[in-house]
Amino acid sequence: IGHSTANVDQAEGGVNAGATTVLVTDAMEAMGLGDGQHSIGSQSVTVTGKRAVISGSDTLAGSVVTMDSCVENFMRNSGCSLVNAVNCATKHPAQLLKCSDLYGTLDFGTAADFVIIDTDINILATFIGGDCVLYF
Repeated sequence: IGHSTANVDQAEGGVNAGATTVLVTDAMEAMGLGDGQHSIGSQSVTVTGKRAVISGSDTLAGSVVTMDSCVENFMRNSGCSLVNAVNCATKHPAQLLKCSDLYGTLDFGTAADFVIIDTDINILATFIGGDCVLYF
């Protein structure tokens, strides 16, 4: 599913049928910086809400949507469970990229990069290599 919700019905059918859906965010450098003027390299970008455009135009410059927002949006629009949505953001991409021996699960011997979220998908902590690097 890209920037459009036109494929939500297809995605919902795929998730419910057990297909492998992968969530992706193309979040740019301005993600998390709030509304205002930012840049992608030398290109000036205006961010308003969750929309980033090339300054002075209506041309999309990229996304400022975080992965936790992607998971929440996917659940809301597809009707899938939190477990399925998280798998679409973690396990399935790792399988697609053929690196599931290290990423996408918390199996013994894996990288142990993960976030702890609550049922409302608020990030509570971030771990890298098993070490807590951010705690809210």
